[in-house]
Amino acid sequence: MTTLKIERDSRGVVLVAFNRPEVHNAFDEATIRDVIAAFRDLGQDESVRVIILGAEGKSFCAGADLNWMHRASQYDYEKNREDAGELALMLNAIYACPKPVIARVQGNAFGGGVGVIAAADLAIGVVDSQFSLSEVKLGIIPAVISPYVIEAIGANNARRYFLTAERFSASEAYRIGLLNELAGNVDAMDEQIAAWCNALLANGPKAIESAKNLIQAVSQKPIEDELIEDTVERIAQIRATPEAKEGIGAFLERRKPSWVIEP
Repeated sequence: MTTLKIERDSRGVVLVAFNRPEVHNAFDEATIRDVIAAFRDLGQDESVRVIILGAEGKSFCAGADLNWMHRASQYDYEKNREDAGELALMLNAIYACPKPVIARVQGNAFGGGVGVIAAADLAIGVVDSQFSLSEVKLGIIPAVISPYVIEAIGANNARRYFLTAERFSASEAYRIGLLNELAGNVDAMDEQIAAWCNALLANGPKAIESAKNLIQAVSQKPIEDELIEDTVERIAQIRATPEAKEGIGAFLERRKPSWVIEP
């Protein structure tokens, strides 16, 4: 996958990095296909415990490649639906991946790049990064990324940044919830990512997957009988799993569970 750089360590921590620095890691059809394939494969690989989503070069992701956008502007309606569907699959491959995904934002992110960050589970960026939801400047809208971005930053902040397309700082991205943490530089960012990885590697991998599913199932839902019954069913099912039995047994026996990977 020439559009991506993929590296993994012995603990099951995998770096998936956009590798088109010459175009600020803007994504085109090939990049989209490669991201879908990478997250599909890594999500099914039981040896993978954490995925770090990063980028090569000075920019994290400039969103859609302008040459790709120009080609898309010549498509008919059906071809445009198909094209947008692929982008939707890429974002959902990140969002629904059974492994925890950390966005490592070392540079600017615009348009669809903001959507990529919002689709991750955790995100950290360096303080000098800039962000923009710039679609309306091009006469289009951030439609496909909107479910992820609005979930991350809320409708009120989306109204401002979807409509104005103004740039905002990393500190503002942190304030509105796009980033979970800010870092003064790349080294500090990688230290925080290492701390997150250590925390994630101490937790049950199947429990992490189930916790991700739980959040997606419960978020924004009214607390009614159907939702309550769903949560009861989820805890009843997971308590009977081998992982839960190992985790509770290890706690009672004052030992570390079998899944823990030391730093």
